[in-house]
Amino acid sequence: MEKDLSNYRKSYEKHELLLKNVPENPMELFQKWFYEVDQFFPKDENNAMTIATIGLDGYPKSRVVLLKKYTYEGFIFYTNYKSEKGKAIAKNPNVCLSFFWQSAERQIIIKGTAEKIAENLSDGYFESRPRGSQLSAIVSNQSEVIKNRTVLENELKVLEQELEGKEIQRPKFWGGFIVKPIEIEFWQGRANRLHDRIRYRLLSDYNWEINRLSP
Repeated sequence: MEKDLSNYRKSYEKHELLLKNVPENPMELFQKWFYEVDQFFPKDENNAMTIATIGLDGYPKSRVVLLKKYTYEGFIFYTNYKSEKGKAIAKNPNVCLSFFWQSAERQIIIKGTAEKIAENLSDGYFESRPRGSQLSAIVSNQSEVIKNRTVLENELKVLEQELEGKEIQRPKFWGGFIVKPIEIEFWQGRANRLHDRIRYRLLSDYNWEINRLSP
């Protein structure tokens, strides 16, 4: 099987990113960009982000998760702590997040350290989830091998019957991580592949060093 993709080309000409216009704190620029893509492209799943971890086998692995909150401190998402990604983070908390907003011709790459958030915060978010999502979080042994989908659906039916009419408690193996950034790069597509790249690096005094990178 072979397919030549060398003629796939697109010219990026929607926006620019100039060093003189960026704020001192990258989270302010992230907030601005997120607001813009969410306002102008509301049909896109703009909180979808790729997280890359170093697995227990030593290989990097990337997958898409959903950003559920961001603050000046970092980026929060939720998962099964016993999943492949959860185990990888427990062994090596250094991760990379990336957002690609194709409609806006923008990308953000974030290096940082992941750590569990407080249990009461995980409880609060779990309570806000639809009941079906709560049950699925309990019944799924995420990343484990299963015989077929029927097994999973049958286990869900049993759990639904057991918990019918009852409040569902968050399982201890499920909760949030916050990724605290040490480096954030903002990429804006430009014409002729001369893209704008602005990188923030966290310094020892907790200020941010800002540089333009060559595309």
